[in-house]
Amino acid sequence: MAERVKKLLFAAPERIELREEALDPPPPGHALVRTLTSAISAGSELLAFRGQLPLDMPLDETLGALGGATFEYPFPYGYAAVGEVAGVGSGVDPAWVGRRVFAFQPHATAFVAPLADLHPVPDGLPPERAALFAQMETAINLILDGAPLYGENVLVIGLGIVGMLTTALLSRFPLGVLAVGESEARRKQAAVALATRPIVTDPDLIRRAFGTRGADLVYELSGNPEALDTAIAAAGHEARVVVGSWYGDKRARIDLGGRFHRRRLRIVSSQVSHIGAALSARWDRQRRFDAAWKALADIDTLPLVSHRIPFAEAQAAYELLDRNRENVMQVLLDYRH
Repeated sequence: MAERVKKLLFAAPERIELREEALDPPPPGHALVRTLTSAISAGSELLAFRGQLPLDMPLDETLGALGGATFEYPFPYGYAAVGEVAGVGSGVDPAWVGRRVFAFQPHATAFVAPLADLHPVPDGLPPERAALFAQMETAINLILDGAPLYGENVLVIGLGIVGMLTTALLSRFPLGVLAVGESEARRKQAAVALATRPIVTDPDLIRRAFGTRGADLVYELSGNPEALDTAIAAAGHEARVVVGSWYGDKRARIDLGGRFHRRRLRIVSSQVSHIGAALSARWDRQRRFDAAWKALADIDTLPLVSHRIPFAEAQAAYELLDRNRENVMQVLLDYRH
């Protein structure tokens, strides 16, 4: 018998709707999951909320739960749900019932998914930490694409959640200087707290630490296309600039003149949906998943969760994230209230 669930829809720019729908029992090879919490992405989801994404662009071709839909309103979105298996279809081991799992699923009170799309949450890991699995996987992908080397000087521009997680991972490398560019004091403090080594946060000290050599590796993770100029200016000769930001339809004038040209800089696009060709012989998504779970076990991400908001108040959650960046870090939707 079908049960009633509520799904979150991006109904129009700056308008969220919770729509009730019937959810059929799980077919063979599938499971019914009741959501405990889900993480809102301050990158792609905020662009979707603001109406800053191309309407004809697919949500994500690599995630089956998004069904090949586009960003044409109304559409479901989200890809960081943690829940508990409540039922299974035929052919599925009943031992799955009661397990906590992560899934790349849109925000909803419950969902049905193929068993292959459910990732068991390691024992002892709280749902609120497991909900950051997608962000941690993205941070690991940034590390893989940037390939930091022993003794290198590295700069991370933008301390959203992915920026903070990337910085935390980089702090575990034997780098020369690790620095961050961020205007919000709370975010800098959070990044420093997650790190295992000193991080340079003051702009003057960063310039002094890098000296005339500049940065060997720069990550642009601010979501602001104008920050790419800052990244180029900080990069040294033949340095790598890894762009993890998704700018949507935001545009900026970028100076690709003398400094960029003469220094022979490399700008690298990093996107978590695919693993770079140079790594694909040894890395697949399962290996990256395993690395993300290990990192979540090693790094306590709970201090990054600044707000837990009931699912019924999702509109307010997106408005808060959109308009109050200085006081908001990670927003989780809570389905237990």
